[in-house]
Amino acid sequence: MTAEPVVAALDVGTAHTTALLASVHDGGGRAPRLRILGVAETRTAGLRRGVVADIEEATRSIRSAVEEATRLAGVVPDGVYAGIAGEHVRASTSSGVVAISGDEISRADVERVNEVARALAIPQERELLHAIAQEYRVDRTEGIRDPVGMIGTRLEAELCLVTIGSAPAMHLRKSIERAQFRVRELVLEPLASAQAVLTEEEREAGVALLELGAGSTDLVVFHEGKIRHLGTIPVGGHTVTSDLVQGLGITQSDAERLKEAYGCAYEPLIDPAQVIAMPSTGTQGERHLSRELMTHIIHQRMDELFDTARRQVEGAGFVGRLNAGVVLTGGGASLEGVTELAADVFGVGARVGMPGRHLEGLVEQVASPRFATAVGLALHGAQRAALGGGGPRRAALGGGVDKWAARVKGWLQDYF
Repeated sequence: MTAEPVVAALDVGTAHTTALLASVHDGGGRAPRLRILGVAETRTAGLRRGVVADIEEATRSIRSAVEEATRLAGVVPDGVYAGIAGEHVRASTSSGVVAISGDEISRADVERVNEVARALAIPQERELLHAIAQEYRVDRTEGIRDPVGMIGTRLEAELCLVTIGSAPAMHLRKSIERAQFRVRELVLEPLASAQAVLTEEEREAGVALLELGAGSTDLVVFHEGKIRHLGTIPVGGHTVTSDLVQGLGITQSDAERLKEAYGCAYEPLIDPAQVIAMPSTGTQGERHLSRELMTHIIHQRMDELFDTARRQVEGAGFVGRLNAGVVLTGGGASLEGVTELAADVFGVGARVGMPGRHLEGLVEQVASPRFATAVGLALHGAQRAALGGGGPRRAALGGGVDKWAARVKGWLQDYF
């Protein structure tokens, strides 16, 4: 009898807070498998565009989601891996170089050159979130993923440094801690989602991941396995809802309900004759709404969003290099017609990113693009668990974690 480590993921979004608990075990392949034990989703209060604006309200949302997931899972986490995103996120590239004195490059040499590349002055109002190895160079040989064991005299590293605002990070940590949970690690949400829905082949070929949230949209571009661009667009599902309120003269609650039931982002898919019955009110009798008009409003806003994202990709020099197309995640990715519109704007194929690979247990409960971040956070936690990161354990039959830790590390080191 051995035990499986249990990881807890927390996605505090502008509209919903999601908590997920999963046990980690060896699936027999290169990657670990997660057995989903419990997942819960509550409405978020206290956030604006992905950033905590009211600590007390955010604390209540977090406590509610984690306690419900804990009740379903039957295990209490001693810490959570929490996602963070927003317009305060910045990414830059940094290089470092060291001389090699031994016969071959060792793991210590790699850690030394990474430390040199990380040694940039970070402003006081910011903190380093991730330092992600992009590639190594040994003497004149470029494009090396792992230089350990190679022969050379000069080792160079290129890292992607992701920094975040100190205040947004502090407020998120404080909200989680006030809910009586420990923050194991903060993880950038679009990178967590990428772990859940992108394949290695897509990241090599060139792909843009768009996470369509309620308050904002996050963008990450991969090419040749490297992070080429990170960006945030201050437009999300709440913006679309506000457009419907203004354009149709309806209430916020009616706009949300209609968007969920009849929303479409691509006008060519809609029958111009289709009419939607609206609920009557105290001052109005039975009302009807043209679905074509509603779709036109949504199409215009989503077209603007995708065009802004495309211009960011173009500015990074990769608009013609997305050979694997565009992958859409987040709650907004469930909107009808969203892939057709994205394909039109970007001029490449588009698909919805659904978590599902490497999962067991309550898989159906997370089979939606809005759970991509939570699943990705749990996968990131799996790496830490496999490499000896503590946490509660769930009794299980079969081999333990140690025998496959090396495989887990090899699979996840491409991300973080």
